[in-house]
Amino acid sequence: MEQKELRALLHAVQSGETSVEDAIVKLKMQPFTELGFAKPDLHRGLRQGAAEVIYGAGKTPEQIRDISRALLDGGQERVLITRMSAEAAAVVSAALPLDYRAMGKIGIIGGIPEPDGDGSVVVATGGTSDLPVAEEAALTAEMMGNRVVRLYDVGVSGLHRLLAHAEELMRARAIVAIAGMEGALASVIGGLADCPVIAVPTSVGYGASFGGVAALLSMLNSCASGVSVVNIDNGFGAGYLAGMINHMGRKDG
Repeated sequence: MEQKELRALLHAVQSGETSVEDAIVKLKMQPFTELGFAKPDLHRGLRQGAAEVIYGAGKTPEQIRDISRALLDGGQERVLITRMSAEAAAVVSAALPLDYRAMGKIGIIGGIPEPDGDGSVVVATGGTSDLPVAEEAALTAEMMGNRVVRLYDVGVSGLHRLLAHAEELMRARAIVAIAGMEGALASVIGGLADCPVIAVPTSVGYGASFGGVAALLSMLNSCASGVSVVNIDNGFGAGYLAGMINHMGRKDG
């Protein structure tokens, strides 16, 4: 149960649409369920405002399927699965209504919700090679109820491409800047925007990029104020954080 669902339940009790006894039953549902190999957290949404996300890498297709089913049976409306292989998607989709986005290796059950954030989240990439990480970030933000503006292939080797989207950058509530190579995109965007910029170094680059370490160090040493950095290729973490920022003004009271 997510926080907005809890509020809806309490309002229903207040208005007489739901009995106290029925509400108690819903609230007494155990906070996690035991599957033997995993303990899906059914109260994550209630505690944190966003439901549990399944990290697919390292799990068997059957484990992903069973965890997804447990979350749905526990009352979770939507399920997000990251780092999901096509093999796992085939197994899960045979049992559950899965929407698989191959570019970002993202699985979605329950559909993407309507945006209810304050504004927009911009996801920008240096190049096309960064798209898998970008789509992981963008879809994560969308699953959290955010309107996402995608600005792809706007790296600093052709700066005019980025400047052509200055209005979108300046209207954003949060920006995810994704780049490999020397990772300069985050600093450039940080010098243009008045909102938090979340930098994501990617493992894209030639030999001395050290699998994204070069971009990571550049972003950590950014001269632009307001730039924070997540780990290499961590599109999920960046999209999640950007989504939280975009909802900071929407605390339902």
